[in-house]
Amino acid sequence: MDNCNETTSIQVTEFILMGITNHPDLQFPLFLVFLIIYMITALGNLGLIILIKIDSHLKTPMYFFLRNLAFIDLGYSTAIGPKMLVNFVVEKNVISYIGCASQLVIFITLIISELYVLSVMAYDRYVAICNPLLYMLIMSDRMCYLLVAIPYVYSSFQALLTTIKIFNSSFWESNVISHFYCDSLPLLSILCKDAKDVELFILSLSSFNLIFSLLVVLVSYGLILMAILRMNSVEGRHKAFSTCGSHLTVVVVFYGTLTFMYLQPKSSHSFDTDKMASLFYTLVIPMLNPLIYSLRNKEVKDALKRALEKQCKCLL
Repeated sequence: MDNCNETTSIQVTEFILMGITNHPDLQFPLFLVFLIIYMITALGNLGLIILIKIDSHLKTPMYFFLRNLAFIDLGYSTAIGPKMLVNFVVEKNVISYIGCASQLVIFITLIISELYVLSVMAYDRYVAICNPLLYMLIMSDRMCYLLVAIPYVYSSFQALLTTIKIFNSSFWESNVISHFYCDSLPLLSILCKDAKDVELFILSLSSFNLIFSLLVVLVSYGLILMAILRMNSVEGRHKAFSTCGSHLTVVVVFYGTLTFMYLQPKSSHSFDTDKMASLFYTLVIPMLNPLIYSLRNKEVKDALKRALEKQCKCLL
């Protein structure tokens, strides 16, 4: 990145988000598509949170973690989705300096939290399958709250530190962000000063978060696979696989997209390609997660059926 001097730098009070596309003919169709996606995301995740909260059959550690996953998905899709939709209906989509920093903090906090909640869910499945008799003792209420609280605190600290490092610069080359939300990489590209140290900091932490959380997932599923292969009962194997299938699907899609997005040097990035990847993990994955867990999970489907039957009786 080239350094700029005081005569060419600017002090920014607001940013302009370029959005997904500049083609006028695509604005309205894309607005409708992403509005539907966001509505499905919001209804699906909010519905899953409420269903787990009210159904007594879903008061297990697995569904406690799933409720937190739904909360995280709802959180960062809401931090990004509505503002992105505005870009399709206004000529110039502006976000304030504070608004941009806030969006970055919320997004980083929740995206890192999702990584670690997914790894915690893998550990939960390991305990359930490999130590079923000690499951409720190991995964006590206190342990469950601790396993969720630590990622939230850690990710909040990292998000604040990253945002402070980026926004610590008072001078910028431009106030135009080539993205549809305030993300670290597009913001680094318009910093006036040389941002290699900040880029290295973000890349290092991103690598650590992805690798460490993925390692927990891989080790957990490696031990689960060995335990399943030792089972004599075909029915037992099928049941064990079915409890992991939904989570494993979510993990593969989520980690694959984030690895493509963040674990490459900034010089290798194409912002158009990054936008597609970002759309996938900020809007599409949060929409798919509740659908995957609902359609592939008999207990959730039974809970939804009970809730609908109860509602119908109340209406009658």
